[in-house]
Parts: sequence; C-alpha cells; structure tokens
Amino acid sequence: MTKRGKKYQEAAKVIDRQKAYDVSEAVKLIKEVAPAAFDESVDVAVRLGVDTRKNDQQVRGAVVLPHGTGKTQRVLVFAKGEKAKEAEAAGADYVGESEYIEKINQGWFDFDVIVATPDMMAEVGKLGRVLGPKGLMPNPKTGTVTFEVEKAVNEIKAGKVEYRAHKDGNVHVPIGKVSFDDQKLVENYNTLIDILIKAKPAAAKGTYIKNIAVSSTMGPGVKVTAPAK
Repeated sequence: MTKRGKKYQEAAKVIDRQKAYDVSEAVKLIKEVAPAAFDESVDVAVRLGVDTRKNDQQVRGAVVLPHGTGKTQRVLVFAKGEKAKEAEAAGADYVGESEYIEKINQGWFDFDVIVATPDMMAEVGKLGRVLGPKGLMPNPKTGTVTFEVEKAVNEIKAGKVEYRAHKDGNVHVPIGKVSFDDQKLVENYNTLIDILIKAKPAAAKGTYIKNIAVSSTMGPGVKVTAPAK
C-alpha cells in the first residue's frame, strides 16, 4: 500500500491540481503518470448540476464509444425461442431462462451486462434485490430490455457503455485503456461528453456540467475544461 501511495504522490506532482486542462493535454498527462505495471483503464468523472432525487432530473442511458473500452464485455441474455437463437448467433456469452436466474440466486456473477427481452422481465425482475445494487438490472433506457437482441449484443460487444448520475450528481464512465492512442481516447471522451449534454434534463437549472476529471485506475485525477453549455 505504501509503494502504491509513493507512486501516486510522484504522479500527482506532475499535475497542476488547480488547472483545468484541454482534454488532449489531460489524456497525455494521464498516460505519462499512470503508475501501475498493468494496462490501466482511463475513466471520466463528470459532476452534473442535477438533483437526482427528482424524477425529472434523472440522467441515465448508454452510448457506443467509437473505439470501445478495451474490455470485452461478457453478455448474459434472458430470452427464449427464436430470440434465444438470435442472441447466440450474435455472440452472447450466455443465453437462457430460469436456469440462469437460479444460478444468479446462488451467487453466480460471471458476466458484465444483462440483456432481457420484455417477455422475460417478469422473471428477471425477481432478481432486482440482487442485481440492482450491482447496477446489473436490465433497463429500457440503456437498451438492455429489448426484442432487438442482435443489435443489443452487437453494440455491447462493440464498446457500449452505460452512464448514470448517482445521488451526488456524479457520472463515472470508462473510456478506454492507457495503451490506447491519444486520439482514440479523446474521441471516446468527446462522444461521452456530447451524449451527456444531449441528456440534460429540461428541469435542470444553473450550470449543468460543473466539472470533469479524467484519471487512470491507479493514478491521480486531472481536471478537464468543461464545455460552456
């Protein structure tokens, strides 16, 4: 723990914590100071001026990043009949019905995303107490409750990420790996920020995007200039 702390502190010295950097500069800095020996994720944290206690100020959805996240998502699909065959053909890792509900109830979580057809939601909904706290519950807003199973699986495999404003208005989303080209990280970042701007609730007043920071998994955060919107 001390070793990690030392590397973190050394990395932090390179960054001006009072300054908001252009995204290109921020990405370059993050890559320079990433302290870990493994290929760290690059994450974006956005503070939104929304009150998530109010239903008309929820910010939630999904976006396909042009260059993916560098992580292959394991997809579980709840579907039957032709839709189950469609999911298998699209490359879903697991496809089934009650047998997977049983496995999850027994503590199985070897997947990253769940897609469910609407006719399966009565059964999948019973897993709410287990899946909800982990952020794994399928939701129509993120395109994971749908009869368009092939499209859903393809998008997830191509680099679709979900975003959601939490209680404090913060949104955390991975946009790639430290090993990515700078330009790919910048393009993924811009795609995410654009979609967040479009998702601004009509009821949100005042400054919508309050601040933005990017960081690697083990590295310090770097402030990024927020768009004037």
